[in-house]
Amino acid sequence: MSSLLNESDLRHENAVVWLENPDGLDYVRQALDKTARRRGKPRYERDGRMVGYAELGVDAEADPDSGLQLRRVFFLLPHDRDADPDGPYHEGAPGEAVDPRTIGPGRVGDKTPRSQRGSGAVIAVTGI
Repeated sequence: MSSLLNESDLRHENAVVWLENPDGLDYVRQALDKTARRRGKPRYERDGRMVGYAELGVDAEADPDSGLQLRRVFFLLPHDRDADPDGPYHEGAPGEAVDPRTIGPGRVGDKTPRSQRGSGAVIAVTGI
């Protein structure tokens, strides 16, 4: 699992919506963003592009201080492997990156050899 999110953070998720087909992506970055709504495409204010987001069930409570919902967003930055295969993540992946095929509502997702591709990932998986 990602070291940055816990499944308890995601307990009110009831759907993951992909804006791009995740099958062609080795990894996606994930983060929790505060949004005004439980459902629908949230506002995106990062470099790069949003590739998906989570929707919350009706039982999700807003933050008492801000009145906003905490929702998961999946994104990629311009220097990520899909856009720059020879760039900084030619081997390895950012800390918040997980394999999109392992993501589901309420499920953080896993780091896999595909998402962590490179010599470091092979060593970690095989124990060499």
